[in-house]
Amino acid sequence: MGILANTVSVCHFKVQGELPTQDLYTWVTKQLAANRFNPIDQGSEEMSIGWVHLDDPKASDFETPAACCREHYLMFTLRRDKRSVPSAILKAHLEKAQDEFLAENPGFTKVPKQKREDLKEAVQAMLLSQTLPTPATYDAVWDTRSGILTFTSLSPKVIELFEEQFKKTFEGLRVSAFHPYARAENVLDEGNLVLLKKANKAGGDNYLELIKENQWLGTDFMLWLMYQTMNEASEYSVNQEGILLAKEPFVAYLDDRVVLLGSGENGAQKITVAGPQDHFNEVRSALLNKKQITEATLHLETGDDHWKLTLKGELFHLASFKSPAVKLEKDSSVDEAMEREAVFFERMMLLEKGTQLFDSVFATFLQLRLGSEWVEQEKAIQKWLNVCSFCNGSLA
Repeated sequence: MGILANTVSVCHFKVQGELPTQDLYTWVTKQLAANRFNPIDQGSEEMSIGWVHLDDPKASDFETPAACCREHYLMFTLRRDKRSVPSAILKAHLEKAQDEFLAENPGFTKVPKQKREDLKEAVQAMLLSQTLPTPATYDAVWDTRSGILTFTSLSPKVIELFEEQFKKTFEGLRVSAFHPYARAENVLDEGNLVLLKKANKAGGDNYLELIKENQWLGTDFMLWLMYQTMNEASEYSVNQEGILLAKEPFVAYLDDRVVLLGSGENGAQKITVAGPQDHFNEVRSALLNKKQITEATLHLETGDDHWKLTLKGELFHLASFKSPAVKLEKDSSVDEAMEREAVFFERMMLLEKGTQLFDSVFATFLQLRLGSEWVEQEKAIQKWLNVCSFCNGSLA
């Protein structure tokens, strides 16, 4: 589902590099046009990759900034059309072509190697020309004020493809993963940033090392959230800049689904606990047996609005991020373009509100985790785990 859907999985990037000195929106439009998507419906090409309009994947005419710019947002969609021929079908047609060659050339007892390659290439081209390409689209919205780019896929292969296409399109710019440590840097004040650097377990600035060595950011955060859900009021206040006002109250809690990972006798062991949780007994038992929470479903509520997402702790990807439904007044006098624009702004507002709430909870955790009070908090969490009557080692 695209970014305009009420439920969408997203990851975030930070746009890095020197922005052009000329008008940014004009430059971006020109670069998108130069790397636009070209249809392959009428040909036999195996794949085509390029940019299309976010609200119309059939349109790729980036003639003016209006095609991809709305106020401080830049928006575009990566489209990939791909043809594929099932291996069994290719094999059957290739065998038929080889049999025909041998019948026409009785002097050969088997098809020469080079001829086999030629026949395979010809058969594959023929089959591809008879196969319609399968389209796939992935939306990207770049907030030029914050430099944060939202992308609607969590697939490592698709993310890699997007990173390459972005770098190719916008020379001098690149996107870097907004991983847990980078997000922590983004939500903390100067005083806590000093503490974060001391707690950093990575030896350098390599983003892969920052992710691998600081997985405690995700596991400790979700463990703390689970404890807060069961033992506190789960009430917080907005402490990050954004659409919602500072100190605005909201509720955050875990429920529905928790995934834990740990090592067992036969290697890594994954445990999924699904359904509404009363006491998290099964999860607590697994935690006492050295498992760690790697995914959890988080609910965020303010007023009548409710957001729900599955947090993937290693990279802080937000899966199945469900926002309140877009509510627009229907007006017959408003044309389609204006209605699409209204839907876009409403969706972005709701996504940014949900992200602002998430970042506020994360910042609250970090301030505790990096401070002197964390020692006492750890003791309280461990005490809560130890009173689990369900813990009998059966999940070890």
